[in-house]
Amino acid sequence: MIMQNKRRLIIVLVVAFLLLIPLIAMQFTNEVDWTLFDFIIAAVLLLGTGMLGELVMRKVKKTRFQIAICVALLILFLLIWAELAVGIFGSPLSGQ
Repeated sequence: MIMQNKRRLIIVLVVAFLLLIPLIAMQFTNEVDWTLFDFIIAAVLLLGTGMLGELVMRKVKKTRFQIAICVALLILFLLIWAELAVGIFGSPLSGQ
């Protein structure tokens, strides 16, 4: 139980650190222009992916399946991130 809580805390801290990168970059350059909505979406995507990965690690017993599901989650995360960033599929989500 303590290990599960420790992993969740690590996930939250990693997400906070990753969100600090664009926040700090915005202070030094105009090329990074995130709004509050961008930070919220990034936090939801990162936390959701991290917590789903944690759920997979707790519930799925076979290592082979854990790896396969976590790789699928990572690919899905990257596809959604890329679509929101540059609109690789041209969906309405990209805002293009």
